[in-house]
Amino acid sequence: MLTVIILPMRNLKPYILFCLISFYPIYLASSPSNILNNILLPDGFKIEVFAEDLIGPRQMTEGSNGEIYIGSRKSGKVVLIQDRDKNGKTDYKRIIAENLNQPSGVSFYNGDLFIAEIDKIWKISNIYSWLSENSTGLPELELVTDNLPDDEWHGWKWMKHDSAGRIYVNVGAPCNVCIKDDDRYATILRINSSSYEIIARGVRNSVGFDWHPVTEELFFTDNGRDWLGDETPPCELNRVQNYGAFYGFPYRHGTNIVDPEYGSAKHGYELVPPVYEFQAHSAPTGLAFYDKDMFPEEYENAAFITLHGSWNRSSKVGYKVVAAKFDKGGNLEILHDFMTGFLDGENTIGRPAAPFILSDGSLLVSDDFQNLIYRVTFNQTD
Repeated sequence: MLTVIILPMRNLKPYILFCLISFYPIYLASSPSNILNNILLPDGFKIEVFAEDLIGPRQMTEGSNGEIYIGSRKSGKVVLIQDRDKNGKTDYKRIIAENLNQPSGVSFYNGDLFIAEIDKIWKISNIYSWLSENSTGLPELELVTDNLPDDEWHGWKWMKHDSAGRIYVNVGAPCNVCIKDDDRYATILRINSSSYEIIARGVRNSVGFDWHPVTEELFFTDNGRDWLGDETPPCELNRVQNYGAFYGFPYRHGTNIVDPEYGSAKHGYELVPPVYEFQAHSAPTGLAFYDKDMFPEEYENAAFITLHGSWNRSSKVGYKVVAAKFDKGGNLEILHDFMTGFLDGENTIGRPAAPFILSDGSLLVSDDFQNLIYRVTFNQTD
């Protein structure tokens, strides 16, 4: 006898939904060589597998000697990888931290590695010096702050330092759509020791931000709410021109989508509309501006954005990397597909999770479905 239980889907947390969805057929990740045959890039660009056999790689950062540190939502670990023989593929891997709560955010600044889990930020001081003296073991974690909400719904972090060394981090909404008294929810924060400053508010779930190399303005993505249909509301690309500005959640989504539950509530904020609206449920999960010189001039100061892909839509969207190009004033001129081929019809064969620009000018893209990292280079003579 088969018993069917119908649950109110909109009230389920993502990890409960994952358990339910797990009963459906799962398309297993194909081999790295097979997926490379599917991926399409503009002319002159080349893609290779830089690292494999990882567990849910997300945000990446580069250390002082070419080592790459990788955060992960799934493993509870931060891993170091390195291409020591300089052949374009990782040949060294080592665990740097473990037993953490979804440590997806990593940032390297002034010799120190910073790690963001759900409710804490840690620091490993002078990490390369420690690595050179210790071939085994784990370095000491120094607490930067534990003054972050501990709700795991949209609690995973994207973290970066600005040019002055200040830490910026997102705090997602602890819900699909809601209003909470704690003003840290649905924001991007700047951390100042034990205090914080709200840089952007009304941000449901930003999992990617970076500063424009010329204007130094912060640009960030935001994931729209669920359960309003296949095409509503859009995910967003936003621009911060005034700190503390309001970007709509939960009252309004995109430029003019009024929320059916909270749209009539009074809030007193002036809405800043998005710079660009992605297709609903595209799920942007990473953003990095290109500030090197390997790629053609047309990519100077462009932003690479990973669209992780939809999970609650009748047909899949996202599953690609796009390039956003700006004029000298930081205004968006065009946004186009850069890296595609992560879908085979409706079958998922890859999910780009985060971009990172290496010091040599190449582009890394993590894939937490294939559990690997791609490296994209450009050579016009190939």
